[in-house]
Amino acid sequence: MAVLPIRITGDPVLHSPARPVDRIDDDVRSLVRDLFETMDAAPGVGLAAPQVGVPLRVFTYGWVDESGTRWRGAAINPELWISPPPAGDPDLDEESEGCLSFPGERFGLRRAERAILRATDLEGEPFEIAAEGWLARIFQHEYDHLDGTLYTDRLGERDRRLVAKITRKLGWGGPGASWMPGVDHLEG
Repeated sequence: MAVLPIRITGDPVLHSPARPVDRIDDDVRSLVRDLFETMDAAPGVGLAAPQVGVPLRVFTYGWVDESGTRWRGAAINPELWISPPPAGDPDLDEESEGCLSFPGERFGLRRAERAILRATDLEGEPFEIAAEGWLARIFQHEYDHLDGTLYTDRLGERDRRLVAKITRKLGWGGPGASWMPGVDHLEG
């Protein structure tokens, strides 16, 4: 297992749709182990393969909900169904979101309250999770990565201008920008 560098906004792999996984082999199993290790080191609650430079439809998630239930797994070739997001502006205390590919920043974003994730696990078995609240948000965020969308792409105009300013100031926005969890401490 290895902690991998996380690509930062602007890297082409983050802004292009990922390819389906054709078969679950040792390379895919190794990728999933590395995704978990990198996600945990960052720390984060989800990580998609494109975020570490691999254009495959795979993501990991790990989160403990308010009741103490631990949600941890890998989704291969996922499909996601969501309820309509609520109308209005996001509540910055309840709907603030961050991304390991735009590290150190958080913005308010409305997401659907409910989602159904259907995917394949590492054993090749299909599974389904009906999620609400933050788990539904995590699934939507990671699924977006597989389609080449960062959460910053979904922000309102004012926040998108701020994202562009931060991107320019930090020298992001092009190929090759990355950070190393456990070394750079950009999410702490």
